[in-house]
Amino acid sequence: MIRTAWTVLVGGIATFIFSSGAVLGGLLGVKHGPYYDGCARYWSKVILWASGVPVHIEGIDHVPANQPEIIVANHASWFDIPALATSVPKRTRFVAKKELERIPIFGRAWKTAGHISIDRQDRLSAIESLERAGAALRSDNSSVIIFAEGTRSVDGTLQPFKKGAFMLALHTGVNIVPTAIIGSHDALPKHHWRVRRRPIIVRFGEPIPMAGFGPDNRDELISLVRSRIEELLAIPDPRLVPRHQPEPTGQR
Repeated sequence: MIRTAWTVLVGGIATFIFSSGAVLGGLLGVKHGPYYDGCARYWSKVILWASGVPVHIEGIDHVPANQPEIIVANHASWFDIPALATSVPKRTRFVAKKELERIPIFGRAWKTAGHISIDRQDRLSAIESLERAGAALRSDNSSVIIFAEGTRSVDGTLQPFKKGAFMLALHTGVNIVPTAIIGSHDALPKHHWRVRRRPIIVRFGEPIPMAGFGPDNRDELISLVRSRIEELLAIPDPRLVPRHQPEPTGQR
């Protein structure tokens, strides 16, 4: 309970400070991506510190600094966002639902920082958003991060994949990096409010080249990426805390 209250308090203050910084940067005409990436990265680090949730990174060499990639990941918790934001050491853009733009201050900062919003109710608008993501990828060799399930999994298991990430990959020819986020569901499941001090592992897999894939075998590509993420999720790790294990004594 104390940990949760502390995380909410510190997270709220950090969100206001770093979101305001991003908005101010936009008003002042700051165009440099590293500035906005810094705001997102430090915001994420503060929240992870306040919650006591450690993040371990594996396979980061699969995310090269000198070329773009599309990071396709599973999504089981709100903590997936700060975990990825602190794990990718280069320009990053998240693709997420348009509703995020409605959050006061944060929504304005989200747009100013160059993240991509998708209107799921408007197919034409969604396609235009993906085209902007593709142009951004090619312009600065950045990483575009997409949660393939489209929303958080309620029980932590892998849900059906949406097509957006794969349409983007086929349209741009940019490699897909299958990515597994493990442990975040134990830290904070969907529809729950209590933060638990559980380790998170971000595991980047080998890139999947788009050579040989086209619109006609899009479903084959989706199946391949899904199977790679399932394999990454299944790798055992002694750092993970078994689900439902009590909180360590002496912790907040």
